[in-house]
Amino acid sequence: MIKEVIVVEGRSDTVAVKRAVEADTIETGGSAVGPAVISRIRLAMERRGVIILTDPDHAGERIRKIVSSKVPGCKHAFIPEAEATRRGDIGVENASPEAIRHALSRVHTSFEGAPPQIGMDDLLDAGLIVHPRAAERRMALGNALGIGYCNGKQLYKRLAMFGITPAEFAGALEQVERMETSREDNRA
Repeated sequence: MIKEVIVVEGRSDTVAVKRAVEADTIETGGSAVGPAVISRIRLAMERRGVIILTDPDHAGERIRKIVSSKVPGCKHAFIPEAEATRRGDIGVENASPEAIRHALSRVHTSFEGAPPQIGMDDLLDAGLIVHPRAAERRMALGNALGIGYCNGKQLYKRLAMFGITPAEFAGALEQVERMETSREDNRA
């Protein structure tokens, strides 16, 4: 049984989570997260803690931001888009039990206002911003770190918010580069 309550978007997500792990969920009912839902999430946070597990899309990211801004200290779990997509539909409900368990095993705690350990220059040097394949590299890095996909500015904030160390960043970047090298070798 997972101690924390898992915040998901809807009933189908709850079903998918319960197929993967024994846990309680709170459903937001979509991206219009109302005051009653926020109150339940606050109570869950006070009593047991909260893990936010939303779809890896724009609406899921919006819900994640709303909840974490109104209920500080939430933990975050991310399922890569490729593991949550079936027939063009993106969502937690499409993820396998293994993908959900893997995401929940790599939970990150948010440290709001944490000083960044990785600078914008580091992102530039790593080809994660202002690079022809920056979006692709950010997705691979986000998957390697378990922090999800985001644009360059959000990546900078997320690295600080989750306290990603330079060593973790370098290790994930090595994975990204090995993956790219492998892909290029396969094309040749």
